[in-house]
Amino acid sequence: MSFFKRLKETISKQTETVTDKFVTGLEKTRNSFSEKVNDLVARYRKVDEEFFEELEEILIGADVGVNTVMELIDDLKFEVQRRNIQDTSQLKDVISEKLVDIYNEGSTSSETALNIQEEGLTVILFVGVNGVGKTTTIGKLAHKLKQEGKSVLLAAGDTFRAGAIDQLEVWGERVGVDVIKQGEGSDPAAVMYDAVQAAKARKVDVLLCDTAGRLQNKVNLMKELEKVKRVIEREVPGAPHEVLQVIDATTGQNGMQQAKVFQEATNVTGIVLTKLDGTAKGGIVIAIRKELDVPVKFVGLGEQMDDLQEFNASQFVYGLFGDMLEAEEE
Repeated sequence: MSFFKRLKETISKQTETVTDKFVTGLEKTRNSFSEKVNDLVARYRKVDEEFFEELEEILIGADVGVNTVMELIDDLKFEVQRRNIQDTSQLKDVISEKLVDIYNEGSTSSETALNIQEEGLTVILFVGVNGVGKTTTIGKLAHKLKQEGKSVLLAAGDTFRAGAIDQLEVWGERVGVDVIKQGEGSDPAAVMYDAVQAAKARKVDVLLCDTAGRLQNKVNLMKELEKVKRVIEREVPGAPHEVLQVIDATTGQNGMQQAKVFQEATNVTGIVLTKLDGTAKGGIVIAIRKELDVPVKFVGLGEQMDDLQEFNASQFVYGLFGDMLEAEEE
C-alpha cells in the first residue's frame, strides 16, 4: 500500500471538517509547491543528480529550511537506491512520507496537545513580537476552550502597545470571557498577579495571558517576560503550563530568528503559526519543528473564529500533496 493511501486512512479517522480546513488553508503553498514539483517530474523522467538539485531549490523556496532540505535530499537519495526507484513520479509518495517522518521524528502525539490540568488552574502564557496575531490567537483559543466546556479568563499583560488592552477586551466580549487589566503603562507582572488571584477566586479552568512584544527593546522585554513568568510560578506552582510563541507564517525565516530570541527568555513549549493560509511558503512548519525542536501546536488557517486548528503532521502533508497524489492514484 502506498504511503498516500495510508495517509488517507489516517485522515479518515479524523474529522472531515478539519481536513477541509487544512486543504483550503494550504492552498497557496500547495499551488506553488505542487505545480513546481509536477513540472519537475514532467521534465525529468529519470532520477539523477540534476533532478535532486532542482528539487532542493523548490524545497528551500517553500521555506522548509536549508539544513532540513539537505537531510531530506539525503534520505530521498537513500530511498531511491533502496527501493530501486527509476521513475521520478514515484518520488512524490516518498517525499510526502519523509516530510511526515521528519516532523514526527522523536516526537509523540501528546506533544501537540495542550497541557491542560485535570484539576485546578491551567495558565498559558503567550509570547511573540507585535503584529503576529497574538491577541487574535488568544481570542480564538478562548473560543475553542469555551466550546470544549472550559471556563476561561484573559490577562491583558501587554500594557505598552497602544490599544492592546482594548483589543483584548473586544475579543473578550466577542467570545464571552472576562479580561483582567490595569491601566496602559502599568507593570505587566502586577497584571499577572491580579489575573492569577482572580482566576483562583473564580475557580476558572484556564487563564490565557497576553504579553508585550517590543523586540526592538530586547533586553528590557526579556527581563519583563522573566519577571512575569516568576510571578506566575510563585502563585501557581508548576505554571505556566504552556508558553506558546505566536509566529506569523508570512515572515518565514525571520519568524525562526524571533523564536530563538524568545526561547532564551521563556522556555517556549509550543508554536502557534498564524496566517498560514496567506503564504506560499508553508514549509516553514517543517523547519520550525526540525530546527527549533519545538512542536507546532496550532496553525491559523483563516479569519473565522474556528480557523485556529490543532496542528497535525499527517493533515498538513495531505494539505500540501493531497490533490497531486490523488491524481496519481486514479
